[in-house]
Amino acid sequence: MKDNLVIIGAGGHGLIAYDIAKDIYKRIIFLDDNLNLQNVSGTTKSYKKYINDSDFFVAIGENEKRKEIVLSLKNVKFATLIHRKAIVSSLCKIGEGTIVCAGAVVCAKSIIGKHCILNSLSSVDHNSEIGDFCHVSVNSHIAGDCYISNNTLLGIGSNVINSINICPNVTIGAGAVVINNIKKSGIYFGIPAKLKEK
Repeated sequence: MKDNLVIIGAGGHGLIAYDIAKDIYKRIIFLDDNLNLQNVSGTTKSYKKYINDSDFFVAIGENEKRKEIVLSLKNVKFATLIHRKAIVSSLCKIGEGTIVCAGAVVCAKSIIGKHCILNSLSSVDHNSEIGDFCHVSVNSHIAGDCYISNNTLLGIGSNVINSINICPNVTIGAGAVVINNIKKSGIYFGIPAKLKEK
């Protein structure tokens, strides 16, 4: 771990990342393409001057945009941020660039991919796996033995029952309950969650 942290994204998610990182790093630098935001030291393109003495964290809530920025950064070391009031089993694995927010719970033998967001009060139960660039929103819960593929968003208050598989590029709407495997990418709403027709 390096002394400094560069947070790319100075919006609300950037503030959440800062709140965790301020007790870990000596100095925190914000980069954002919107230079009108407070405390921004430069645009994303200026990241190279910080590579030697800084870790990096991409604080963008939207999965595809976060992925785009991550892939544009070359030769950087990504930080993993875990809030002091999160509960994370010593038997789980958390990928680089992932954030585990306050009140989140990650249980034994779970695997969380790279550059994911486990938002406040969310939970991932035992033996479940989440792919890369996923977002488990506030108060969303994944039961045991589930597999959630890459680029999936679980909306606020949504739930996934045990032993469910979800394919890549799926959005689960707020408050939805997933009780069947999802094999087709798209947006799902309701109880039980069903594919929203175009």
